[in-house]
Amino acid sequence: MAIFKWLASVTLATTIFPVLQAEPHCPGNVDSLRFRFVQRSQVIAPVTINHTGPYDFLVDTGTQVTIVDPSLADALHLERQGEVEVLGVGFQTHAPLSQLDSLSVGSQATTAQVVVVQNLGPLQKADVHIRGILGGNFLKHFDVLIDYQHGLLCLDDANQMRPNLKGERIALVTPPQTNGQATASMPLVIAVHLSGVGRPLLLELDSGATVPFLFEPAKYLAPGLVLSPTMHGLSGDGMARAFALLSPQNMRIGRLTLYQISFVTLSRGRTNAPNAGVDGLLTTGLFRSTYICYADRFVVLEPW
Repeated sequence: MAIFKWLASVTLATTIFPVLQAEPHCPGNVDSLRFRFVQRSQVIAPVTINHTGPYDFLVDTGTQVTIVDPSLADALHLERQGEVEVLGVGFQTHAPLSQLDSLSVGSQATTAQVVVVQNLGPLQKADVHIRGILGGNFLKHFDVLIDYQHGLLCLDDANQMRPNLKGERIALVTPPQTNGQATASMPLVIAVHLSGVGRPLLLELDSGATVPFLFEPAKYLAPGLVLSPTMHGLSGDGMARAFALLSPQNMRIGRLTLYQISFVTLSRGRTNAPNAGVDGLLTTGLFRSTYICYADRFVVLEPW
């Protein structure tokens, strides 16, 4: 089976620094979990595994299965149980599967959690303390609020936050072809309209991505919209790759419009895409807060 992840370690100068305020709390009396940032927008939260830890994990809505670093897997004596295919920006590889007795974040926990054991070299070059990636097969058990302004992660399994929701509920889209493995979560895909594109694009909402990313923009963007010079960064396999910046676009999601958003793409070579019809990644770092309801398949995006 295939597990999909696109971790492009590329940073734009326009990435937003969060503005932290004193004593904020999650809505609905949900437990408030403080997180820290890596590369200005990636969320790092403490995770407890098999009653040990806490360990620093990247909170990543764009990864369908939780990932554990091999050194941590060895320290926890995790037994390898088969393997999966992993696709990313410009690469394809395989990694072993394992299973945790328990995984908890704050007061929320799951048991018998399936994980992928995979090297996290690109992430650990940014922060050596990162030991894993908290993916969709854990997050899907909750309503999730990532509050960038206040540095809070809120996980709700009792619908306590919903009465406090403000903003448009944007329906998630099911891609034409979806990885149907039971260990993986359904990707969080939304319809996005760019001013320079004649059709809606399907973008995966990805808190692990550092920039908005398009897989194959030449299929729908007019010639000449790629700017130079190229940038260089790391893909999920740790290889240095060349990336190109696209001309800024106005972006509409439901009734929400964001202006002059710069997308990134690989400057050459084919980008692996997770499902037919998915056009790229939309980093949640573009928003003040992102609320995700996995059960009822909608999101609420609050702009800066």
